[in-house]
Amino acid sequence: MTELFMKLLNMSINAGWLVLTVLLVRIIFRKAPKWLFPVLWSFVWIRLLMPNALESRLSIIPNISSFSASAHGMLSAESFAAPVPYVGIVWCTGMAAMLLFEALSYIHLRSKVKTAVRLSANVYQSEHVNAPFILGLFAPRIYIPFHIKSKELDSIIAHERAHIKRRDHWLKPIAFLILSLHWFNPLMWLAYVLLCRDIEFACDEKVIKELGNEQRGDYTQALVACSVNRRMIAACPLAFGEVSVKERVKSVMNYKKPA
Repeated sequence: MTELFMKLLNMSINAGWLVLTVLLVRIIFRKAPKWLFPVLWSFVWIRLLMPNALESRLSIIPNISSFSASAHGMLSAESFAAPVPYVGIVWCTGMAAMLLFEALSYIHLRSKVKTAVRLSANVYQSEHVNAPFILGLFAPRIYIPFHIKSKELDSIIAHERAHIKRRDHWLKPIAFLILSLHWFNPLMWLAYVLLCRDIEFACDEKVIKELGNEQRGDYTQALVACSVNRRMIAACPLAFGEVSVKERVKSVMNYKKPA
């Protein structure tokens, strides 16, 4: 188990450089189309599953394995194995705790929407939910509270359907599962938080492309009305007002078609 953790540690260190690269790209190209950033984060999650990185002479990511093989004994994943014999058990415990949290969150939400009433197609309303969200992988459903105003309803449904078209209801849970393997790396937590944030910005952009100024006003009102606590960020569903509501409102109102 310790040996497996050391391999994951080495993969995580290598992927950390990719996280830093994506962060730099986000800063330099902050006015780029929002759909681009979730795509870049996807490369990070793919890298976290690859034991051996694809190497290139033009790569900007350092080769960590070459450092560990140096004669001077520089930092490497293997060097931690001897002094920390139980590190594998600690890693496995943390991973199990995160997977348990994910499973319990899903079960809890399933129980809350058992009495939901179908509004149309895959859209359901429930008195036991506080914000609209998507639940399910193979047959995703949109759940909406009963208190939502009619003029906000179309915007909310359009947003959640955009998530489904973009396959965000697959991307986020898969990213969380990979995060569970690399929970010990703070950079991976940062990558996951920013992925969730960028998913919402990209979805907003997809919806508001077709909206007029008045409709955008209704959309921003829906964002504020349906904002939820940030604790939901690690749970299964994609909630409508999940993250960065204030910045998302500014982004919607100031939206201009990117070059």
